[in-house]
This record gives sequence, C-alpha cells and structure tokens, in this order.
Amino acid sequence: MIRKAISLILFMLVITLSMEAQIIKTSLTLTIRDELGNVVEAASVKIFEKESDYVAETNPVMEATTDSKGVAKFKNLKAIPYFVLARKGDKDNVNGGEKTAALEANKFNKATIVIQ
Repeated sequence: MIRKAISLILFMLVITLSMEAQIIKTSLTLTIRDELGNVVEAASVKIFEKESDYVAETNPVMEATTDSKGVAKFKNLKAIPYFVLARKGDKDNVNGGEKTAALEANKFNKATIVIQ
C-alpha cells in the first residue's frame, strides 16, 4: 500500500515537472537604462540572431517598446545568444555591441542594456 502511494506520488511529480518544462517558454526580459542608471520608457528594442543583421539593422527576430519601468519582454525564443539594439531619440547602444549570454531554455532570462 505504501509502495503504491510512493509510486503514485513520484509518477505525479515526474508528470508535473515535464508539463512545467513544456509550459515555460524561453523568454528574455530586457531593462533599458540611460548612462545615469535611470530606466528608459518608450525605447525601441530589437533583437537579432546574427551580428551581421545587428550591424546592418535588418532582419530583427523581434521588436518591442519599453514600458514605464524600462522593460521590454520577448517570448518563445531559441536558447541562443542575441544581439540587442536599443534606441530612444539620440541615445542608443550601437557602439556597445550588446550581446546576451546564451539564453537558458525554458527559463525567464534577464539582462540590462545601457544606452547613451
């Protein structure tokens, strides 16, 4: 009886964990800040898979605009590094060559980008 209960609990745990891995998609949350450390609202943010696309500013994977907290969110991404271009007015990170670390699959990844 106890063995059946333990087996059932372990089975349910395995099912729950595998479902959770499928539910959580690889995502990236970027916080955009200025050179003083203030968050930047309404900044344009683009992410690119290839450095050549980043340099040419063509073929972005996704685009977003930061919210009032300077945050832009991207969902359903590949678990790879991305090049990030953030811009508002005359401020950007073009010479920074911002590249994220490889995103962790099925995780909520975060990074901060500074524009100046």
